[in-house]
Amino acid sequence: MTRSDFWTPLHVRLDHTLQQRQLLLPHQRLLVAVSGGQDSLCLIQLLRDLQPKWHWQLAIAHCDHRWRSDSLANAEYVETLAEGWQLPCHRSTASQRATSEAGARTWRYDCLQAIAQAEGYTAIVTGHTASDRAETLLYNLMRGSGLDGLQALSWQRSLGTGLTLVRPLLGFTRQETEGCCRHAQLKIWEDATNQDLTYARNRIRQKLLPYLHTHCNPQVERHLAQTAELLQADTHYLETQADNLRQQVQHPSQPKLYRPPLQVAPLALQRRVLRQFLQQWLPTAPNFEQVEKFQQLIAAPNRTRTDPFPGEAIAQVTGNWIWLLPAPRPKSPQEVTNSG
Repeated sequence: MTRSDFWTPLHVRLDHTLQQRQLLLPHQRLLVAVSGGQDSLCLIQLLRDLQPKWHWQLAIAHCDHRWRSDSLANAEYVETLAEGWQLPCHRSTASQRATSEAGARTWRYDCLQAIAQAEGYTAIVTGHTASDRAETLLYNLMRGSGLDGLQALSWQRSLGTGLTLVRPLLGFTRQETEGCCRHAQLKIWEDATNQDLTYARNRIRQKLLPYLHTHCNPQVERHLAQTAELLQADTHYLETQADNLRQQVQHPSQPKLYRPPLQVAPLALQRRVLRQFLQQWLPTAPNFEQVEKFQQLIAAPNRTRTDPFPGEAIAQVTGNWIWLLPAPRPKSPQEVTNSG
């Protein structure tokens, strides 16, 4: 009897999703990120069950952030599971604790990429779900993100050098991954930090989404995830159109933009062109206010200029061009005296 004889509706959905979206290929070498939580355990269980059909070469990676007193025991539990499943297990332990969620996430993905590149895996597979997508959309919405932030997690993205990050469970809710683990009799390693309401994402997960589920919409997670899916397609289209327009109006070697085509373009494309341009020339990614003050120059009179951007650059209209220039150096007291 093969493992496929035990397929559930979740197995069928995942198999269909992989084929429809072409997320993974047969015989591919996959590095699966496993924390020991319900989402990642569901992921590795489903991939193991589908393996006889797809003929993947599976391996497990576990990243220990050292945030919790039980993190070593957690890592050893994941390694024990891998040994029982006869899968390679790659463990990474942080040399020092990350000081933020963003820092921990960056370290984790750096580790996964390093392992994949060293061992010849062509895809890193993570257990992000529709619930994660809903939480990320709400988190970014409250931070004032535009469409790019609200699209909230993509099914896959290139990491360069022939490596892809894949999130095949984005159509599954956290309730479904829990049910999968229960069906497979997998012990879930509970992460106590998920209960820490110091973190905004935990407050969204533990407080906001349950409130919305109870008082607004019992399908809130799935519907928010669907919204993110719709926004992703819109964002991709707009970004492609903006990139085409930027290549028409941007000087090939100097930090300036040709205004006439921008003046007849829709505002949505104007903003995206300016954001792409500023990302190339500023030391930090531009925020909404910086893009808006740059946008005012598209139809402004000659010689109009902005106040400084990060890096002390200013934007100035010169005829049909908007230049990004170094900010003028303030005069010294001696120069002021001499000019007087």
